[in-house]
This record gives sequence, C-alpha cells and structure tokens, in this order.
Amino acid sequence: MNFEQLHQFLCVAQLGTVSAASEQLHISQPALSRSLARLEQELGIQLFDRNGRAISLNQAGATALEYVRSILHEERLMRIALNDLAHRATALHVGTVAPAPLWRLTALAVERFPDQLLSSHITKQEDVERGVMDQLFDLGISYKPITYPAMRCCHLMDEHLSVSIPNSHPLAKKTSLSISELDGETFLLYENIGFWRDLVDKALPHSTLIIQEDYSVFQQLTQSSSALCFVTDAAYLSREIEGRTIVPLTEKEACAHFYLIVNAEASNQASALFDWVESHSKTGNS
Repeated sequence: MNFEQLHQFLCVAQLGTVSAASEQLHISQPALSRSLARLEQELGIQLFDRNGRAISLNQAGATALEYVRSILHEERLMRIALNDLAHRATALHVGTVAPAPLWRLTALAVERFPDQLLSSHITKQEDVERGVMDQLFDLGISYKPITYPAMRCCHLMDEHLSVSIPNSHPLAKKTSLSISELDGETFLLYENIGFWRDLVDKALPHSTLIIQEDYSVFQQLTQSSSALCFVTDAAYLSREIEGRTIVPLTEKEACAHFYLIVNAEASNQASALFDWVESHSKTGNS
C-alpha cells in the first residue's frame, strides 16, 4: 500500500466511476482497476461493490474512506512541514529589535555570502535573546551587548536619530533639539521601527502620531506632509528631503548601539555569517 493507491482510491470514491477517476489521474482505466484490486488484496477485504461497469463503495469502503482522508490530510501536513524545514535550511532566521541593523546585516551577508537568504522578525529584546538561546532564531540583533556563556556577541552598527522638520517650522532654525522640545508636535511615523517605538511613546505623550504601515507611502508623505518625522544616519536609510531641515537630537537615548548575537552551537551557516560580521567589527568597518 502506498500514497498513490490511497489518492487513487479517494479519487474514485469522490467521482463515483473508474473512467472519470482515470481521466483526472491521467492513467488508463485497466491500470487504475488493477491498482484498486491490489489495494483490496493488501487490506484483505473488498472495498467496492461492482456491477458491470458500475462501481460503488460498500460498507468497508466507506469506513476505509474516512481513514484514507485522514491519512492524506496528515500527508499534506507532513509535506508542508518538510517544505518549511527545507526553506529554513537555506534561509537564516533573524530576530531583531529594529529594522536598520537588519539591513546592515543583509548588506554584509550579500557581500560575503551572495546566495544566503535571510528571513526576519522584528520583536522585543527579551524575545530576541530567548529566541537565539533556544535556537528559534539563527541570529539575533540586540540593542545591548550579551555576555551569556552560551552565546557569542559582536558589535554590528550604531544608529543616531534626528528630526526632519519643514523649513517653515520654527524648530527648523535650531541647531539641535531635545526630545522634550518636540512633545506636542505632530509626527509622521513608520509603524515597523521596533524598540524605537517605545522611546517615541514614552518621550512624546502629548504628540499626535500619524502611523503608516506601508514604507513607500510613508516616504511619499514625508515629501508632502507638514508633520515632523524621525530620520536616521544609517547609510541605506538616510536621505535629504527637499523643503526640510534635519536637526540632530541631543539625548543619549537617540543613539543606539546594535550587536549581533548567535548561539555558540549555531549552524555552520549562522556561525560563518557571524564570523564575517565580527571580522568587520574588529577592523572598524561596521
């Protein structure tokens, strides 16, 4: 007995005739009839009542049909799980606290391992640490150095936030700003910014936040909106916007130091990428 026979049995049961099933399965009627007969022989019981060319499930066949459906359902789930496992084998899963260091990691990965795929999930610091420890994440990006014996850690990059302000706004004349000076202003904010969102919510309790989920829409709105927005000095994200002035923030909270972490028993692919990033960090290229 094999999965092919079970698929054939299910098809005949659903369509009601061998001829219709053979056409759908793209095999000859005699071949399909022989396969069904072998299945009955292996099970030791007749599954169909046959009357000339007519065929119908008997009581044993109806009972078998319930089990066949269950078996084939489990087969589909197995194939989905195995396909997902195969994908995970080729893609490194990264947990990160913010988007900018993920793009930095991606750039380093492409430079040294152009065929290496990365999948990502932005989450909280504690979830990143736990995910790497439990090897749910192949790699993690943290906003603080990790010193656990079972994990390796190296510096990845630094990020500084500034504020993009329309030239007509009074604050655009400032050479620097504290976050407290911004509380009460209207901000255009990209939703998926990781731990930076906690800083914004805490520091700007009286501000109106216009949240955008789509990054391309967010970029378009920064060119036409009168709202303030945060910008980064990350090379792949920083850009000048016509009609706006960029003013740096003075608080130390506006500067983040990001670290790459990996389990000491991680896969060869994850360890190799970590080693590459660490070598860049030691030579001052991060």
